[in-house]
Amino acid sequence: MSNKTVAVIFGGFSPEYEVSLNSAYSVIKAIDKNKYDTLMIGITKKGQWYKYSGSVEDLPGDTWHKNGQQLCKAFISPDRGGGIIAIEEGKTTKINVDVVFPVMHGRYGEDGTVQGLCELCGIPVVGSGSAASALCMDKDRSHKIISLKGITVPKSVCFEYVPNEEELMEKVKTLSLPVFVKPVKAGSSIGVSKLNSYNDIPAAVKEAFIYDNAVIIEENIDGKEVGCSVIGNHDLKTGRVNEIEVTDGFFNYKEKYTLATSKIHTPGRIDAHSEQRLQEAGKIIYKALGCRGYARIDLFLKEDGDIVFSEANTIPGFTAHSQLPRMMKAAGIDYPGLVDILLELALQTEQGEWYG
Repeated sequence: MSNKTVAVIFGGFSPEYEVSLNSAYSVIKAIDKNKYDTLMIGITKKGQWYKYSGSVEDLPGDTWHKNGQQLCKAFISPDRGGGIIAIEEGKTTKINVDVVFPVMHGRYGEDGTVQGLCELCGIPVVGSGSAASALCMDKDRSHKIISLKGITVPKSVCFEYVPNEEELMEKVKTLSLPVFVKPVKAGSSIGVSKLNSYNDIPAAVKEAFIYDNAVIIEENIDGKEVGCSVIGNHDLKTGRVNEIEVTDGFFNYKEKYTLATSKIHTPGRIDAHSEQRLQEAGKIIYKALGCRGYARIDLFLKEDGDIVFSEANTIPGFTAHSQLPRMMKAAGIDYPGLVDILLELALQTEQGEWYG
C-alpha cells in the first residue's frame, strides 16, 4: 500500500508563532516515513500560506520562509475533497491529503478556525474539531460547562467589552486577592498578570485586551498546579499526572519555555489515590468539552483534596520535552509512538466515524 499524505500546518498569525515552529519541527521529525509522506504547510506571521519544500531544520530558527525557491503559495481548498491547492510558476496543482496535523498554538490555529476549514472540505484532522477547539480556548465558557459537571472552577468575572473603571472595580471587589487577569482566548500565559492590588487591575485589563476581545479575572487558587494528558476519541488513556513547581510569581510565558526558576515534576509529587482522581477528572472534562485526539487538562489540587479546573489545551506545546509528551512517555508511550497514535485516531474518521 502507498503511504498516506499528512499535511503538517505550522506557524500562523498568532503570538505563539515561535512555539509552533518548535513543536512542528519535532512532529515532522517523528512522523513514521514508512507510513506517511509529509507535506509542510507554513503560515507566516502575517498570515501568508506556503507549501514549504526545504529542510525541516530551518523551522526552529524561523528561516524557512526566507528562500523563495523553497516556497510556493498554497491553501486548503474549501471544496469537498479539495485537498491542498499549490500555485507554482503560474500553474495550479491539487495535492490530495489524507490527514491534516495542525501544530498551531493559540488563535487562528488552536481555536477551531483551521479545524473548521478541514471539516468543510472533508479532511480528517489530528485533535479536536472546530466546536471543541473553540470552546476549550474560551476560558469563561469552558469553566461554566465544567462547573455543571460538579468540578470546581475559580471564582471569576468576565468582560466581553472594555469596561469603565467604575464598573470594573465594582465587579472585581467581589474577588479576593491575589487575582489573575487573562485574555479569555489566548495561550502560553500571553497577556496574563498576577496581581496583589486592586489598583493594578485596570492597567492589566487594558493590556489583556491587546490579545483578545474578552478578558477574565480569576481568584488565585492555593494548591498544587498539575496537568493531566488525555488521548483518544472514545476509549481514553491518560498519562502520568505532572506537577509544576513555581519558585516565584506564576508559570508565565518565560517560565513555560525556559524553566528559569521553575521545575516540572513528571510524574508529580502526588499520592496514587490523588493521581487517579485527577486522571478521572481529566477524562470527565475532556468528554464534557467534546475533545478528541489529545488534550492537556490543567488543574489544581488543593490541600483539602478538592480538584479545580483551570483550562483545557487542545494543541499544547508538542516538542518531545513538552508537558503532554513527557506525561505520556511516563505512562509508556514514547514520542514517535504518540505521534503515530494521534494520526491513527484522526484517520478513524475515514472509516466512517465522525466526531465533528
